[in-house]
Amino acid sequence: MTDIQIAQAAKKENIVEIAKKIGLTEDDIEQYGKYKAKVNLDVLQKTNRPNGKLILVTAITPTPAGEGKSTVTIGLTQALNKIGKLSAAAIREPSLGPVFGMKGGAAGGGYAQVVPMEDINLHFTGDMHAIGIAHNLISACIDNHINSGNALGIDITKITWKRVVDMNDRALRNIVIGLGGKANGYPRQDSFQITVGSEIMAILCLSNSITELKEKIKNIVFGTSLEGKLLRVGDLHIEGAVAALLKDAIKPNLVQTLENTPVFIHGGPFANIAHGCNSILATKMALKLTDYVVTEAGFAADLGAEKFIDIKCRLGGLKPDCAVIVATVRALEHHGKGDLKAGLENLDKHIDNIKNKYKLPLVVAINKFVTDTDEQIDMIEKFCNERGAEVSLCEVWAKGGEGGIDLAEKVLKAIDNNKVEFDYFYDENLTIKEKIEKICKEIYGADGVVFAPATKKVFDIIAAEGLEKLPVCMSKTQKSISDNPALLGKPSGFKVTINDLRLAVGAGFVIAMAGDIIDMPGLPKKPSAEVIDIDENGVISGLF
Repeated sequence: MTDIQIAQAAKKENIVEIAKKIGLTEDDIEQYGKYKAKVNLDVLQKTNRPNGKLILVTAITPTPAGEGKSTVTIGLTQALNKIGKLSAAAIREPSLGPVFGMKGGAAGGGYAQVVPMEDINLHFTGDMHAIGIAHNLISACIDNHINSGNALGIDITKITWKRVVDMNDRALRNIVIGLGGKANGYPRQDSFQITVGSEIMAILCLSNSITELKEKIKNIVFGTSLEGKLLRVGDLHIEGAVAALLKDAIKPNLVQTLENTPVFIHGGPFANIAHGCNSILATKMALKLTDYVVTEAGFAADLGAEKFIDIKCRLGGLKPDCAVIVATVRALEHHGKGDLKAGLENLDKHIDNIKNKYKLPLVVAINKFVTDTDEQIDMIEKFCNERGAEVSLCEVWAKGGEGGIDLAEKVLKAIDNNKVEFDYFYDENLTIKEKIEKICKEIYGADGVVFAPATKKVFDIIAAEGLEKLPVCMSKTQKSISDNPALLGKPSGFKVTINDLRLAVGAGFVIAMAGDIIDMPGLPKKPSAEVIDIDENGVISGLF
C-alpha cells in the first residue's frame, strides 16, 4: 500500500477524544471538522503541570528525497505511548511547494503518519494562506505609501521586503511591478520568496502571545529611506491589521497519528532558508500537557538543529533533553559515492556536533528501508558503538510504534543518564560576524569565512543599530555540510562565502546567506503535480 492508501484506511478518532487524552476539554479547542482542531492559547495558563521532556529529532545530511525524519518523529511518539509514556509530537506544517515539487509532504510515511494526511499536506487549517496574506498586506501598503506621496521618503531601490507565495515558482524570483501607468503604481524591481521563508512565518513561530506577535511585526525592517534611515512596519501603522489576519493562525493545530497519538502541527519555516522549527507556542503547549514531546528541526544537524538550539530554544526559553540523529543506508552511500563505509564520515560529523558542540545525549536511529541488508546495518551499528553513540534500528515505517520501541527505550535511558547541563552553542555577546565564523568553522568544519563586499554595509548597520546580540540564522544548501552542494560526506579544506546579510529584526535574528542559496525554489523537471489527482468522490491519489 502507498502512504496515502495507508492513511485513508486509518481508523481515526474524533478530535475531541484526542484532546481528552492530553487533558483538554471540548471548550479548549476549536474544531475544523471531525479530525482537526485549533487549541486556544489560554490552555497554557490553565495548567500548572510541570513541563515534560523535550526530544529533538534531527538527521545526517539528506538526499533530495529526505531520510524520514518526520517518519521517525511520528513513529517515536507512537512508540513512547505504546510503552505507557504520555507523549505528543510537535512538528511543522508542510509547504505546498515541496508537496507539488519533489520532496512530498511532512506527514510521515508508511505506518508512522499523521492524519488526515491529505488535509495536512494541502490547505490544512489555512495557516499558510493567512501568513501569506499578512505578509503581502505589508507589500501592498509599502507600494501604496509610495504611490500616495511617499511621506516616509522610501528609497524604492532599497526595499528589502519581498512578496510571497506558497509554491515553487522560479519565474517569480525577479520581476518588475507597477507597469502600465500611474494608476497601476510606481514601477520598480521586486521578487517573490516562498511563504515558508517569510519573516511573518518566523515571527508566528517565535511569538509567545498575540501581544508579542504584534510587537515583532511592528519591528520588521522593510527598507531604508532616501536619508539612509531604517524603515519599519510600525512606520506604516499597520502592525495591528497584519496581526489581525493571524488571529487564528497563531493557535496551534491538533491532529493525530495512525495510532491515535496526539500531534501538534504548527508553523513551517524551511531549515535551509529560514530557522526550520515548529512554533514555540505548540512546543510549550505539548510540554505542558504531556510527559514527553518529540519535535523535529529541518534537514540535518548542521542546519535545523543548530538553529533550534541557538534561535528557538534561546528565544523560547526551551531546553532539549535528548537528540535523535536519523541516518539511512541510502544517504550514507550517497555521501560515500556508493561506498557506505566512506559515507559514514558524514554521520561522524553530526555525532560530533550533537555530542560535543551542542552537548546533548543522543541516539542514532537507523531508519530501515526494505532494501537494506544485515551487513549494512551491522556496519553502521559498529561505527556508532566505536564512537560511544547509542544506536537503534528503527522500523516505524513498516511496523508503526511497535517498530520504534527499542528507540524509545534507548531515548528514555539517555535522558535518565544525562549529566551534562544544556547550553547554547554560542554566546550572545559575540558579534554577528563572530557568530557566523564560529558556526562555519566549528559546525561545518570550514577553514574560514569569506564575506562578500556587499555585507560590509549591513555589518555597519548592525553595529550602529545595536543588533549585535541577535542570533544568526544561517541560510545555506541542505545538500552538504558546507555551502557547496557538490561537497559530500565530511568536507574539509573549504571556506564558506557569505554573499548577503538580511535583517530579520522583527523575528529577532540576522540572516546570513551562504553560497548560492535562493529563497524561491523551482519545480523539478517532473514535479509531483503530474501524478496527484482527485476522483469524482473527492478521493485524492498520488500524494506521498
